[in-house]
Amino acid sequence: MDDTEALKMIDKSFYLRDVLEVAPDLLGKTIIRKWPSGCEERVLITETEAYSGMGDKACHASKGRTNRTEVMFMEGGILYMYLVYGMHWMLNVVTSVEDEPQAVLIRGLNTVNGPGRLTRFLELDKSFNREDLIMSDRISLYDTGLSPDYDALPRIGIDYAGEYWKNKPWRFVMK
Repeated sequence: MDDTEALKMIDKSFYLRDVLEVAPDLLGKTIIRKWPSGCEERVLITETEAYSGMGDKACHASKGRTNRTEVMFMEGGILYMYLVYGMHWMLNVVTSVEDEPQAVLIRGLNTVNGPGRLTRFLELDKSFNREDLIMSDRISLYDTGLSPDYDALPRIGIDYAGEYWKNKPWRFVMK
């Protein structure tokens, strides 16, 4: 059996769950980035971070619906891409049901750590915003069958949200 047969595309129901279930469950899953040339890059997700809706002061949706955050209010299974510091695209997977804005930031891969580095490595940009992970011919997520152990740690880079939200152990790192 080759490695293609060992992978199963993640179905829509996986993404329609609460972000605090999806974020750790994404660890060990494979992102397949398909290039226009027909080649593929396969990487394993090793670190994620959860953002849980309008009540979470670190979540972009906490300020309500805007042009930028509208994607977070859509049904899970699509990508939310945004730019930080004017130069780094962030890869987020929208979770939950319509009108419950939640997303998982992908922070690390087996090949590269850091959310800005991984989007550069995979050549992901604004054009991937609202990309449907089920229908896309450019990027998709697959189940490898792994259920890795992980650490739950405080989120990074969200001092603006205050101590309570900053210290939530909603960053998940594969051991």
